[in-house]
Amino acid sequence: MNNLLKLRVMPTILYNGCELVKGVKFDSWRCIGSVMQSVKVYNMRDVDELVFLDIRATTEHRKPDFKLIDEMADECFMPLTVGGGITTIKDVETLFNVGADKIVINTQAHLCSEIVQQISEEFGSQCAVISIDVRKKCDGKYEIFSHSGIYATGKDPVVFAQEMERRGAGEILLTSIDLDGTMSGYDIDLIKNVSEVVTIPVIASGGAGGYSDMLQAITQGGASAVAAASIFHFTHQTPLEAKKYLAQHGVKIRL
Repeated sequence: MNNLLKLRVMPTILYNGCELVKGVKFDSWRCIGSVMQSVKVYNMRDVDELVFLDIRATTEHRKPDFKLIDEMADECFMPLTVGGGITTIKDVETLFNVGADKIVINTQAHLCSEIVQQISEEFGSQCAVISIDVRKKCDGKYEIFSHSGIYATGKDPVVFAQEMERRGAGEILLTSIDLDGTMSGYDIDLIKNVSEVVTIPVIASGGAGGYSDMLQAITQGGASAVAAASIFHFTHQTPLEAKKYLAQHGVKIRL
């Protein structure tokens, strides 16, 4: 973790091409409302950064919904990070033109890793967030899955994170598929394994059930930011209260 950076709390909203959804372990998707309504709610909640992921764009061979991103950006008063369906540097350029502040690359980083270097060279490494979705195997080892958790890649997240940093990635969005949507806590070992081998920020994702989980991801796992979805949609917990809790426990946070 880069101790010079203030820690961030980042709500994640998942989109299926029509509306927002909530899943458990990347499955059992449940509709939870409209994109624009969520943006308006988070505008009022002192959010550091909003992550918008179109979770079906890649598997459905769709481009990002540039029109929707444009509309979101007009209403979004916080940095907007966008992922899903990005396959070319032209997609990246268009997303920036319509108002995205950062882009998230997942599957395409496996299919054509050169795109990471292209983004870094043309737009700056701070714009390039590499999403790594991970499952724990029966033998206890971790493996990356692509295409929204469908296909096993055979790749180790530690090795892949190091490669992505060498290619110019500015951040890693690290998600435990096993814990996604369960609200049972982050995979601290996974976060720690990756954060210890890269110098770029690691965003912990998958499993947050409370503010103490976020604190553990930061203090024990070494995360530079925490992303969460379910606790902000289905409990009374808020990003602002999360930040206050972290600050009370000695975390240098943006308030």
